[in-house]
Amino acid sequence: MTAPADFWPGCGFQALARDTRGWLVPTDAYLQWLLTRPELALVPESCPSEVALHESLAASPARSVAPQELAAVQDSDARENYTVFLRFRDALMEAGSLEACYLQLMRSGAVNIPAVFIDAMVQAVLRHLLDRCDDAMEARAAEMLFRPQRIAQQSGQMLAGDRTTLDLLNETAGLGDVGRLLLQSGALQPAIDLQVLTADNAPLYWAQSDRHHFLLDLTHELTQDLSHGLTFKMTRARSGLKALSGVLERWVRHFLGVQVHIEPVHQVTDSAWRWHVGLDVESTAILNDLYEDRPVDADRMARLVSLFTLTFGNPAEMRADVAGKPVYLGLATNAEGVVRIKPQNLLLNLPLASAS
Repeated sequence: MTAPADFWPGCGFQALARDTRGWLVPTDAYLQWLLTRPELALVPESCPSEVALHESLAASPARSVAPQELAAVQDSDARENYTVFLRFRDALMEAGSLEACYLQLMRSGAVNIPAVFIDAMVQAVLRHLLDRCDDAMEARAAEMLFRPQRIAQQSGQMLAGDRTTLDLLNETAGLGDVGRLLLQSGALQPAIDLQVLTADNAPLYWAQSDRHHFLLDLTHELTQDLSHGLTFKMTRARSGLKALSGVLERWVRHFLGVQVHIEPVHQVTDSAWRWHVGLDVESTAILNDLYEDRPVDADRMARLVSLFTLTFGNPAEMRADVAGKPVYLGLATNAEGVVRIKPQNLLLNLPLASAS
């Protein structure tokens, strides 16, 4: 089943234009969508100055805002939110596209835009890359690039669930404030009804993708016990890790213009690897320690969700000293079992010839 035109309806994608490169250009409609976010939406307590500022920006979102207009907003949190929005808006407009803005921010080493706006850019770009996608597994895997995931082992499977959704369901049993009160009183036991995404229930993902209720199976290998004490291991063709690899390949090609092939692996046997990139803070630290022959205790090693090999379609696009060599990637959870992918790592840390 091909994805509907409005999957991930809350990401502002439909309000964006395209440039000749295929990158996403911010429009007044996109800036107006940003103003509807909870951080900027008006509330009953909004003062007249905030109401006037919000309404004027909604009518003309690219207009200049004088410092005294911001200073007149009485609530300090609201005033800061508008200051951040204007900084983000100006960075977008100056860069000319979401992709250029994202790259400039990440390459600057001084990211002064909150994660909520960065994640919004990442989601919109991924929505663009998955346009006309017919693989719900890839779409669900793409969520990992802008929404933290909780990882858990269950019945031999490694499952990823949306952290915010799981935490909310654990807190409210899916019943909002009423559920929270019932759980606190002991009158209700948490009952979380989540499904592992499969080919059979993929149509439900497309219909409910904004709810983030589907678990992604990240199991790399299945083990089958044979007779005489033998075991047989088989790589899972429909593993969520394979889908995640495909998303990361699209991500690199879109931003950097290079073809790469990414393959999940359960171990690295290359004792003389030349280059690695962690997809998150934890795996970066683990791979760095392994590369430098520093000891990594069993608890930290157990946090590794997967390793990957990345190969360039054209080795000439790599730095000369590593051309033709694989790049090893890692994905790991923190001590709380949460993984937050930093997709910028692949854009900043690959051994590109042009960066040498």
